[in-house]
Amino acid sequence: MAVFGEGFLPGRHAIEGIGRGGFLFGGMSHIGSILALPSGVHAWAVTAPEAITPETMSDVLKEAAEFDILVLGTGARQMFPTPAVRALLREAGLRPEIMATPMATQTYNILLDEGRRVAAALIAVE
Repeated sequence: MAVFGEGFLPGRHAIEGIGRGGFLFGGMSHIGSILALPSGVHAWAVTAPEAITPETMSDVLKEAAEFDILVLGTGARQMFPTPAVRALLREAGLRPEIMATPMATQTYNILLDEGRRVAAALIAVE
């Protein structure tokens, strides 16, 4: 798992582009998955939906009080997390919007533009 804060860009940023295994945001590029949280954009070591675990969601949960909507991009196609992860998110008061990463990125950007309290966990796609 990546160290929280590694690959960190403070503040809220729209996702300007996706693909080729990474993301464009804040005038920068990042290869790999990301967490777009209230504190900023962080590298996320998750590379496949199966790797979404209570441990890999821990950084999201640390900031759960700071957002109302969690958009979860599960890669090239929509895949639901395990029951353990869904239960953990539910206990934190989160009902994630789960979709393929391209749609999740668009949804995150729209909600961010509307001024909504949104966060995203996005698995990179090729």
